[in-house]
Amino acid sequence: MIEVDELVKRFGKTTAVDGLSFVVRPGRVTGFLGPNGAGKSTTMRMILGLDRPTAGRATVNGKPYREHPAPLATAGALLEGRAVHGGRSARDHLLGLARTHGIGRARVDEVLEQAGIAAVAGRRAGGFSLGMGQRLGIAAALLGDPAVVILDEPVNGLDPDGVLWIRTLLRQLAAEGRTVLISSHLMSEMAVTADHLLVIGKGRLLADAALDDLLGRATSLVRSPDADVLRELLVANGATVTAPAAGRLDVTGLDVTEIGTVAAAHQLRIFELTPARASLEDAYMALVRS
Repeated sequence: MIEVDELVKRFGKTTAVDGLSFVVRPGRVTGFLGPNGAGKSTTMRMILGLDRPTAGRATVNGKPYREHPAPLATAGALLEGRAVHGGRSARDHLLGLARTHGIGRARVDEVLEQAGIAAVAGRRAGGFSLGMGQRLGIAAALLGDPAVVILDEPVNGLDPDGVLWIRTLLRQLAAEGRTVLISSHLMSEMAVTADHLLVIGKGRLLADAALDDLLGRATSLVRSPDADVLRELLVANGATVTAPAAGRLDVTGLDVTEIGTVAAAHQLRIFELTPARASLEDAYMALVRS
């Protein structure tokens, strides 16, 4: 697990992280969201021992990351895809990292293949596109076969095939029981990738919740020529119902099966019954707006 306890980071008079506490658990993809300047990258850097906290504590699997004898096998991270010597090939970059931990060449070849860059492994990393650089950074994060994976904006620069690849990879890693923490500004991607969300603003925790809980209960759209009668019946069954237009109802508190059952029991006609819910973007903006 990743555990953050009352973490504070100040740069002079500026407080970047302000009493932040959360736990990132294994077996799920945890999304880390917040506006620019909210403290996400600073928090990740403190988790990895790259910045020293002003106060508080961040641990990976029970102790500070820098105290692990083989850190790449404990947590793999991508914070900056361009943090590579441009004159080295992709393979040589990974081999250099591997030798610090006694990792063999076979594992280097394995992660090159996994990241989809085996065919260009001999090319200099300085000539890579942004997307290829991201793939190399992710390969480096996976090199030690870590139990914890931390990725800052992993989708940045990836083409549609790359986005599908990283989405599938993250869910696979979580399914294997690993702890996965990712940040992203792409709400649509986070909505289909993350199981759990941490939302921060001005260095403070705004939400720590499952994706479905953050989005709230579904609001179903119903179109019916018998909308007036159906509305009264649904309210009597505990639903909250609004009628934004003639023949249309927006229903919260009953799912589509329950709505259909009520309509069928009273022989009411339904032309459309569609479950819907607030978008992650809407929920996120509601949290950070203030």
